Amino acid sequence: MRCVIARYPFELTKDGVVASMKGVRPEIVTGESVTVGRRRYPVKQVGQVITRQDRRDFTSGEVVRALTRLGFTCHEHPQTAPVDVPTSLLTASALLGGTVSA
Repeated sequence: MRCVIARYPFELTKDGVVASMKGVRPEIVTGESVTVGRRRYPVKQVGQVITRQDRRDFTSGEVVRALTRLGFTCHEHPQTAPVDVPTSLLTASALLGGTVSA
């Protein structure tokens, strides 16, 4: 599929993107992300790998549009834990009968 990212044309295929991301460790997701295989990558990281351009040269929207057209699942926000899930700090504090202050 032909797409334009940062004013440059690219011929991308789903298999080509998967092959490019193989062996690439996902960075921490803080914004938009995409699922490639069984891993979730930041959109900008995938864009940098598949275009070989600096992340400042393109927008996440350009990459999201291209990856969505290729059939990848894109996500708007990072997954977060539910608020009611106890953390180790809260659990330890409850066992000791103390309170947690920020």
